Amino acid sequence: MEITLALVAGLLVITLLSLSIKLVQQWEKGVVLRFGKLQGLRNPGFNLIIPIVDRMVRVDFRITTMVLPPQEVITRDNVTIRVDAVVYFRVEDAVKAVVQVEDYRNATTQISLATLRSVLGQSELDELLAHRERVNERLREIIDEQTEAPWGVKVSVAEVKDVLLPEAMQRAMARQAEAEREKRAKVVHAQGEYQAAETLVQAADMIGRQPIALQLRYLQTLTEIAGEKSSTIIPLPLDIITPLVGALQRAVPTDKGSLSSHS
Repeated sequence: MEITLALVAGLLVITLLSLSIKLVQQWEKGVVLRFGKLQGLRNPGFNLIIPIVDRMVRVDFRITTMVLPPQEVITRDNVTIRVDAVVYFRVEDAVKAVVQVEDYRNATTQISLATLRSVLGQSELDELLAHRERVNERLREIIDEQTEAPWGVKVSVAEVKDVLLPEAMQRAMARQAEAEREKRAKVVHAQGEYQAAETLVQAADMIGRQPIALQLRYLQTLTEIAGEKSSTIIPLPLDIITPLVGALQRAVPTDKGSLSSHS
């Protein structure tokens, strides 16, 4: 009988000790409640509590990655898109995370989903595609404002991962991008033509003021033609060609006058 009582007492002591000893990991903190009333925090390591009377809730202080499920959202310019997002957060106040909210993870998820639909519904599609960092920052600020002060949950990053557009919208954007590229190509071509025309005008003005430049250009042209090896070139200096051309021009009206006199 005494042995049985001793065994029972020993088992009872072991059970009470197992219920009293609580190990808190390095990345955790323990919130102790005594008869449901807050007693304080326990740091990482070996901790003892009063069995049955006390209850410890461990809170993880590491950064939590929460992937939001895809959501269909109508933007401000009435475009239906499908987006998914990711939120990074961590608990900064363990007491608030345990006492002020029933399940801070689920609550943060629901707040993030509601904020995602609200922020994207107030944004236009072009802003979401071209300035996503501003949308992400606004999303993070709103979620953090609703979770940090009341629940002790700090949101460090909230980012839209992917934006899926309807096929009709994708085709329309592709046509718009193609038209934009064609417009830029035509503008560049027109600018090149304008610059070439300006260069030709400057060259003509220089040749008109410096006749020697025309002779240099003439010699350069002969060199280029001779390099083709497809014809025989007989170069004539400009000072010989110019008088010949002038004589021919003077002879033409004279011939015409002689013909009229013979008639």
